[in-house]
Amino acid sequence: MTAPGQTRPTTLAARRVLFLGIALVLVAATLLLSLWVGVRTIELDVLWRVLWHPDGSEEAYIVTELRAPRAVLAMLLGAALGVAGALIQALTRNPLADTGILGVGAGSSFAVVVGIAFFGVTSLSQYLWLSFAGAIVVTVLVYALGSIGSLGATPVRLTLVGVALGALLGGFSSAITMLNPNAFDDLLRWSAGSLAGRGWGTLEQIWIPIALGLALALIAGRPLNAIALGDDVAKSLGAGVVRTRVLVIVAVTLLAGAAAAAAGPIGFVGLMVPHVVRWFTGPDQRWIIPFSAVGAALLLLASDVVGRVVLAPKELEVGIVTAFIGAPVLIALARRRNVSAL
Repeated sequence: MTAPGQTRPTTLAARRVLFLGIALVLVAATLLLSLWVGVRTIELDVLWRVLWHPDGSEEAYIVTELRAPRAVLAMLLGAALGVAGALIQALTRNPLADTGILGVGAGSSFAVVVGIAFFGVTSLSQYLWLSFAGAIVVTVLVYALGSIGSLGATPVRLTLVGVALGALLGGFSSAITMLNPNAFDDLLRWSAGSLAGRGWGTLEQIWIPIALGLALALIAGRPLNAIALGDDVAKSLGAGVVRTRVLVIVAVTLLAGAAAAAAGPIGFVGLMVPHVVRWFTGPDQRWIIPFSAVGAALLLLASDVVGRVVLAPKELEVGIVTAFIGAPVLIALARRRNVSAL
């Protein structure tokens, strides 16, 4: 007979696998929906045919060159944002932390604004590197300033420093934009968080840094569990605290920088999804990270579908849709008696 203490972990693991499988099925269904609906709805049999045998028709072009890369990009960026949020929350032990609250998104945006205003940057590849530079500088700066003093980098201090830097950089970005508004026509859609007009070329430029960031996140899962118990306990368990922090910072920079470069700042995804995920996984980062990747991919893909059809033939930017979804969800989370623990 199996002891009760041995059945619980097995049951919990089985439930996690089941929920993850359901989430993957939902992602696949939403992907099909993303390819199917839009300003022009394509018949399912035609959709299936042009997916596997592109024939040069208008339907084939719409599916393979417009909707397919956009759908894949939504899933990839969603995974990046969800995992980046989960990592930041775990590292700072702050359930309110995400790349936006800690100023990473503002750093990426500021770097792009400076590039456009003073260096004539116009291409996505240039956006990408500027966004990376802004993300890494702000991430390191927030952690460095938050670490000053005997208390070290406490969650509250990191959040306060991140919010302050984010507000400062946001003000500078707005001032620069107002001085030369004609130079920022292309930036308006980007700053709202948009997937419109993104093709396979965009994916070619960002999939490698996102893949590296996701791999580093999976590696960091186990030591992050130890750090959640406190630095002293983590060291006693053999976890490299400094090494893990550097690993997480690099991963967040890659993930948030690539996402911001490709689609602009998209809020609420990295803040909201890890909270929901912890209802199903508990505080184990080894499960939170893959669940956050799948859950955020589903959220961003579904938000993009909604944005394309709700005001058809016009389009609502995906960053606006996630804000409409994220705000009430976070309010509901705040009203719960038992908020998901880190």
